[in-house]
Amino acid sequence: MVIGVLTTTLLVAANACAADSYQNPILRGVNPDPSICRVGGDYYLITSSMFFYPGVPVYHSKDLVNWELVGHALTTSNQFCLAKNHGNPMMYAATLRYHAGKFYVITTDVNGGGNFFVTATNAAGPWSDPVFVDRPVFDPSLFFDDDGKVYYTRRGDFKDKDIVQAEIDVDTGKLLTPLRGISKGLVSDDTEGPHLYKINGWYYLSMGEGGSRALHMQTIARSKNPYGPFTPYPHNPFIAQHNAWWHPIRATGHADLVDSTDGRWWAVYLGTRHAGYDAFSAIGRETFLVPVVWQDDWPVVQPENIYNFTVPAKTLPLHPWPPTSARDEFNETQLGLQYVRLAYPQRELFSLTERPGWLRLNGQAGGLVQTKQVAFVGHRQQEFKSSAAVKMEFFPTGTNEEAGLSVFQTADFHYDIFKTIRNGQTTIVLRKTVGDMTLDAASAPVDADTLWLKIQTTPEGYEFWFAEKADDWKKLGSGLANLIATEVAGVWSGALLGMYSTGNDTLCKTPADFDWFEYQVNL
Repeated sequence: MVIGVLTTTLLVAANACAADSYQNPILRGVNPDPSICRVGGDYYLITSSMFFYPGVPVYHSKDLVNWELVGHALTTSNQFCLAKNHGNPMMYAATLRYHAGKFYVITTDVNGGGNFFVTATNAAGPWSDPVFVDRPVFDPSLFFDDDGKVYYTRRGDFKDKDIVQAEIDVDTGKLLTPLRGISKGLVSDDTEGPHLYKINGWYYLSMGEGGSRALHMQTIARSKNPYGPFTPYPHNPFIAQHNAWWHPIRATGHADLVDSTDGRWWAVYLGTRHAGYDAFSAIGRETFLVPVVWQDDWPVVQPENIYNFTVPAKTLPLHPWPPTSARDEFNETQLGLQYVRLAYPQRELFSLTERPGWLRLNGQAGGLVQTKQVAFVGHRQQEFKSSAAVKMEFFPTGTNEEAGLSVFQTADFHYDIFKTIRNGQTTIVLRKTVGDMTLDAASAPVDADTLWLKIQTTPEGYEFWFAEKADDWKKLGSGLANLIATEVAGVWSGALLGMYSTGNDTLCKTPADFDWFEYQVNL
């Protein structure tokens, strides 16, 4: 089917009946570190945004299976570049909680801003200015106890990798008690992403352990006291994929628990999909869902529900969202929620009003580097088999002026197909940047003012196409997915398929105009 993203509809039922199974992942494309809460019959979920802008996407669901992107928690300059001395914020795992009519999102800018939270009465926003807590370390969480106390829990130290906790005033961000160590890990000495819950009189501490790659897992312990000591679950980890490293689903963990309206419990967690035995993950970490059963006051997850994409569990009555168009004609005055940019823009690098019906990118010098001002508008790659295409007008005046499409992981790992000038001739070029190697892999002269560009994604990699006439496609070249995968690039994000423009000067002499952008997924 064709998906116009980012409304994710995995199961469709015209009469909104429950189904006997659902498909994982429930959020496709880079959506790591999920955190979830329920408000009545509505479910809200956030994921990490890393260096993407806007930050911390917020999703809404009625059935835990179908999700709609409704906003972002971080959208203003006050919420980015929090240290005020760097232009490259990096937002790590966030936690979403709801209490007394207010949503709380707490997260960390690990590049200098530290731990802070924002609040809103509507999950779609607007969200407040940040309330700062402290600078070290990351993965903060909030727990609202039934006696009125609020607990702040996070990773404690880069060296010891323990979990620390204190009471907090959520009006001011001030810690009311000293931070206390409450766990050094249950099955490893590498802990992160802690969440504290109170269920049936027990305090549960659940943590991600073993790092966020192949040994990732979720553990849990319980106590009658919020500070412990915590007794580990006898069969930890309760979420893990340690069956085999060749499995198509790997690195599962960093989970959060939620109860549904029918009294059942579920966990959302991250995982990675892999196309083959030796394949890395170019798409990145995504969000999965698994049913949880309580036995002897412990949450139990069936391993086969972690190992398989089809989960044989009765869903809630299905509530699919209306499908969106695969093609964006840029007829609005603001970018759609599905698009991301690189870090927080200090100046406007794009316009939807200078040429109505077109997206205009005003290219900057410096190339695709997150620490610089980058005219880049990207879309998450959501599937192994998909395509991104554009219709573009661009009239470069210098050899360093270029515009086109990019498969982007980081500034050091990306493939680009673009129009530029080479030896006085307008040329279409395929460039590969892999670590410290940059190569023009293929090129062809072009004469047309208007070009169509397309990136076809496959399980093995990417194919790059161009056309000087509509639908008259010519293949320029291809690139391997493994060479720019997240494990190779050393990032916690995932592939973006994006439009971009760069220039010689502070501002490119000639902007790049995009008539439309189309992203299609074929399942």
